[in-house]
Amino acid sequence: MQNDVECKDMKVKPTIFVDADACPVKAETLKIAKLFTLAVTFVASYKNMMNEPEGHWVYVDADKEAADLYIINAVKQGDVAITADIGLAGTLLAKRVYVLSPRGKEYTEGNIYNLLDMRYQSAKLRRQGKHTKGPKAFTKEDRNQYTEELIRILSNHAGISDLLSN
Repeated sequence: MQNDVECKDMKVKPTIFVDADACPVKAETLKIAKLFTLAVTFVASYKNMMNEPEGHWVYVDADKEAADLYIINAVKQGDVAITADIGLAGTLLAKRVYVLSPRGKEYTEGNIYNLLDMRYQSAKLRRQGKHTKGPKAFTKEDRNQYTEELIRILSNHAGISDLLSN
């Protein structure tokens, strides 16, 4: 007879959720997920429907926050989320999810409030008709930083530090 109560010492593998509409690191995410044998769920608007052979793809309405709401409702504590959306990151941190930007910046309790404030100040300036700089171009260094950080987060989660030297 199988016990319905999960052992506290048993590690549950996280799922990686990707806010996929404009994510430039899908291939890297899949490659790293395979290394750790983790599931990846890409969440995108049906307007951006792709014929991707790998990963689990979930398509949501084209509403502005539909992908965010799906991810918020689907994640569980210990999962990993990839997003450039600072507001979504703040919500996910409250659910004890690891959150990483496609540029390799980990969102944490220590930096999220400053990032949210900077986002607010920029939006306030734009409403006043002032132009603010957009994000800089995505670089190879950003891609490398992302790869290193995702491996670090997953290695720490799994308790495996020797994978960092590969």
